[in-house]
Amino acid sequence: MYNISARQILSIALLSAFVAAGAVACFDRFGSQLQPKTVAFTENTPIAGITDPTVASDERNNIEVYRTMSPGVVFITSTSRGQSMFEQGERDGTGTGSIIDPRGYILTNDHVIAGAQRLTVSLGASRTFPAKLIGTDPSTDLAIIKIEPPREGLTVVPLGNSEELIVGQKVLAIGNPFGLDRTLTTGVISGLQRPIRSRPLQGAPQGRPIEAVQTDASINPGNSGGPLLDSRGRMIGINSQILSPAGGSVGVGFAVPINIAKRVVPQLIRSGEVVRPQLGIQTYNAARIPDLPVSEGVGVLQVLQGGSAAAAGLRGLEQTPDGELVLGDIILAIEGEKIADQDDLYRILDRREVGDTVQIELLREGKRVTVPVKLIPERRGLLRR
Repeated sequence: MYNISARQILSIALLSAFVAAGAVACFDRFGSQLQPKTVAFTENTPIAGITDPTVASDERNNIEVYRTMSPGVVFITSTSRGQSMFEQGERDGTGTGSIIDPRGYILTNDHVIAGAQRLTVSLGASRTFPAKLIGTDPSTDLAIIKIEPPREGLTVVPLGNSEELIVGQKVLAIGNPFGLDRTLTTGVISGLQRPIRSRPLQGAPQGRPIEAVQTDASINPGNSGGPLLDSRGRMIGINSQILSPAGGSVGVGFAVPINIAKRVVPQLIRSGEVVRPQLGIQTYNAARIPDLPVSEGVGVLQVLQGGSAAAAGLRGLEQTPDGELVLGDIILAIEGEKIADQDDLYRILDRREVGDTVQIELLREGKRVTVPVKLIPERRGLLRR
């Protein structure tokens, strides 16, 4: 039995203060889901109007991709009301979206439409439509809205495959920076699996990790939610964030990989939210606690009653009858993949589905043990004492 010192108690208490209020609602929510059946997957299918980029000039490719795909890129206006005594009346925000289905479903960023009381979508040429919110997933910064398609139909932006991306390949971004409708910028993929974070949910100290695509194609405020396209006109990312001290483009932009959207979109269309496998625990990074018997790993602070971890017998921080605090389990690996910190835990769970059984290696009372855990959708309940 590993007893905890006063210094360790203080460290854990400080960490738990950040997670106690919102951990049940927003921790351990990443997972894999079925791919959508309602959008256009054309990884290997040529798109009419776009010449094979291996035989076309760069200028011709730019022109053809923009001419073919830009009608499927929309201008989103979100209207919200002031929520404080210092902010009264309505205010508008703008962003970009991509039509992904002929029935009018539009993919955009969660932060573009967050808090909106009213949404409108412009298709250009004074064609403006009211839109309704279908579903949001703050953990991946993605959302689906919908318009009623006009009689003449809609241009659908086909989805590519972000798993096949390589650094250096050409990309094109279409969006509405600073309200400038359907602006084209070009560049290359500058990096892959760049760590960015979604917006924090209530009670969480920071947002969820997202392994993003980095590009030097110019992205500015208003581009959010728009498509990052490859030279064949397929959407391979959703432009989401920029790194800029001054708030403008400095050539470091980030897009959510389209393969993340392929997992999220079907559930958003079907039920308005994403149900992920969760362990049902409050956690802390073991490396932040001095004098623990490990230098990395994810410690179990508390266990959610009725969750995956509780069913498997995982243990959180406990108090003995004589008042001593006893260290709970420390997660070291899942299915042989090392868990150095909480981000590793989320990343690995993101690749799993509800119903999967995973082998979790733990440090428990000074010994390494492996426990099978069946991943289930978590209930919102009380924490097991």
